[in-house]
Amino acid sequence: MEEREAKSVLEALLLMSGEPLTAETLKNILELDKNAMLRLMAELISEYQLRNSGLLIAEVAGGYQMITNPACAPWVKKFLGTALPTRLSQPSLETLAIVAYKQPIIKAEVEAIRGVNSDGPLRTLLERKLIKILGRKEVPGRPLMYGTTKEFLEYFGLKDLSELPTLREFEEAEGVAV
Repeated sequence: MEEREAKSVLEALLLMSGEPLTAETLKNILELDKNAMLRLMAELISEYQLRNSGLLIAEVAGGYQMITNPACAPWVKKFLGTALPTRLSQPSLETLAIVAYKQPIIKAEVEAIRGVNSDGPLRTLLERKLIKILGRKEVPGRPLMYGTTKEFLEYFGLKDLSELPTLREFEEAEGVAV
């Protein structure tokens, strides 16, 4: 398969998938070696960025996904008629941040940090599949432990958890001395 055809197939697969596709999956479908597939993907990502397209290809949640260009967000929202319904409440965002940075974590630890009951936000995050139950902690009562999911990475456009901002970055953004 020539390069242009391979790039077209990659675009079609990413567009139709709706979720991130791993390099392994893509290389197997295209019957290419991994380095060739990664090179083609890097070229495609660059081409989309250079032409400032309405669509981009992003490395998300351990794979590649076609996404809308954030610069087009106002028009996409207008097209949809309202703000995107996937917005999270402040308590849910607080809870999600705690789980993301402290995982694996139990409900009592989340509540100790937040200072309030977190049943509702945890339930919401589980329903939206942004967090999952990782198992039970080996302590009396064997409470459930929570952690983030692949959907969490997709929701925030992250490759992996290492892309989360550090505490130092938050403090610098707020102008607080570290």
